[in-house]
Amino acid sequence: MNPNPLDRQAVRTRFGRAAATYAEAAVVQREVGSRLLDRFDVMRLTPTRIVDAGCGPGTHTAALAARFPAATITAVDHAAAMVERAVPSVAAPETSWLGRLLGRGQAMAAPTIEGVVSDLRSMPLVRESCDVVWSNFALQFVDDLPALFAEWSRVLKVGGVLMFTAPGPDTMIELRRAINLAGDDAACRVHQFADLHDIGDMLVHAGFADPVMDMEVITLEYASADALWRDLRAMGVTNTLAARPRGLMTPRRLAAVAAALDAGRRGGGPIRISVEVVYGHAWKAAAKKTAEGHGIVRIDDIRRGPRTTK
Repeated sequence: MNPNPLDRQAVRTRFGRAAATYAEAAVVQREVGSRLLDRFDVMRLTPTRIVDAGCGPGTHTAALAARFPAATITAVDHAAAMVERAVPSVAAPETSWLGRLLGRGQAMAAPTIEGVVSDLRSMPLVRESCDVVWSNFALQFVDDLPALFAEWSRVLKVGGVLMFTAPGPDTMIELRRAINLAGDDAACRVHQFADLHDIGDMLVHAGFADPVMDMEVITLEYASADALWRDLRAMGVTNTLAARPRGLMTPRRLAAVAAALDAGRRGGGPIRISVEVVYGHAWKAAAKKTAEGHGIVRIDDIRRGPRTTK
């Protein structure tokens, strides 16, 4: 059982409300997503269908279409307002930056991009119909990662690739400390994020082969605690834990948290907030057992016969 379940309706509602403000505030997500896109450079891929899982307002949907213009991009998010922004962003290629990039200024057919409003754990996509599942900073809003990875494995073809980023457990560690110092319980106020080793284990269990995981830390600087609060609200990433306190933090307690953050400044400098970024990719392996636990023997293996050694 997940020790930190989310209020899924609250997650969906707050993301929907943040659709108009998310893109500007999501500085880390934009940068990290661009770095994840760069990792395609070392892969030989000619995908026909790519899933942008947790697409948000289309932060990188157009970039995926530009990189793979022959592929169908399926932009999936649980918030309808996010999907509505993601898909129209590439609806007029002859006048958009994407059209100029692909057509060198000439009118041409739009890339095939479709929007789907869906829980990422149960997408209305055909089994083994996708070549790539690409997800940038969406894992933290799903409280059942094994189910999520099982679903992504379901829709991927054998040999397809999963590429993702997610915040690691040290993300916003300064805010957690400040809340605890202010006499509140950070465990009820700030989401907990999965460790990259745990994610790797879950991927293997879901049928992915040899997941590659690495991480880096990005530091954000804020002039004040109020600026931090504004960014969090603009991205819709406020507290949606199912066990969160139902009342708002009192002004006195909020001021105490801000004072604790101010105390962490170095020489009067900005408030620094760490974001631990986890990167991962893994290839879907051929199943070795059926859902009932029976072993699978492939015809090609039988034809090759037993291996012999000299």
